[in-house]
Amino acid sequence: MRLAINHTTRYTYSAPVPYGVQQIRLYPKPTRGQTVVDWAITVEGATKQVEFDDHHRNHVILFGFDAGVTELVIRSRGVVEMADTAGIVGPHEGLTPLWLFQRATDHTRAGKGCREIVRAVEGDNDLARLHDLSARVHGAITYETGKSEVVWTAEDAVAAGHGVCQDHAHVFIACARTMGLPARYVSGYLRMDGQDEQSATHAWAEAHVEGLGWVGFDVSNAISPDTRYVRVATGLDYTEAAPVIGHRYGPAEENMAVSLRVTQQQ
Repeated sequence: MRLAINHTTRYTYSAPVPYGVQQIRLYPKPTRGQTVVDWAITVEGATKQVEFDDHHRNHVILFGFDAGVTELVIRSRGVVEMADTAGIVGPHEGLTPLWLFQRATDHTRAGKGCREIVRAVEGDNDLARLHDLSARVHGAITYETGKSEVVWTAEDAVAAGHGVCQDHAHVFIACARTMGLPARYVSGYLRMDGQDEQSATHAWAEAHVEGLGWVGFDVSNAISPDTRYVRVATGLDYTEAAPVIGHRYGPAEENMAVSLRVTQQQ
């Protein structure tokens, strides 16, 4: 399956911004089952400072705001060829050691809530236990937009009993690491069945299973990723895989609007 993606993020500011930087992770990863046919990223209102691959093999571009900018537009578009791998990404690659993905972060530190979920997990092997974990997190945290905060931790989401895909991923990761398994956060695109226009990018989790390698789990939709999912960036949590993250100076208020279209090519 070929997916064509057209993603625009537009920031407008109430006053000229004297200085700011944006770190962008918007280039899909060439991995098993995913081939980048064509891809381009453009930014209006900022100038590219540096481009590199980070320790998670994410392609990163750092932009500096043009002086006095009042609008910043980030466009990411291209075509990706997808093959169904039943959610299996494959062996661990790169220089980052596998043990690093067992380290808790501020967003993924397990507390009482996550440990209670883990105690209930059942299964005859690691893969079965991870699928059971995904189902239990899905049942414990209702998907609800507009009622969570980007700064929430896994424990915040468990306590609230609701959240979005970011929260589902953080809770799954915290629990998987508590079970002794490496786990990581994934940001990317999802083509929802029957609709081309998407409201936002998506997030899910991956855990490392002996003999299989990395395996994906989309808790929000209670499935493993298939040909509708495009992997873009990975990290220990949201902060290392966020599509766009940055800082700016000055008193201007910011407004953000996202346009995202994911279509299937024949």
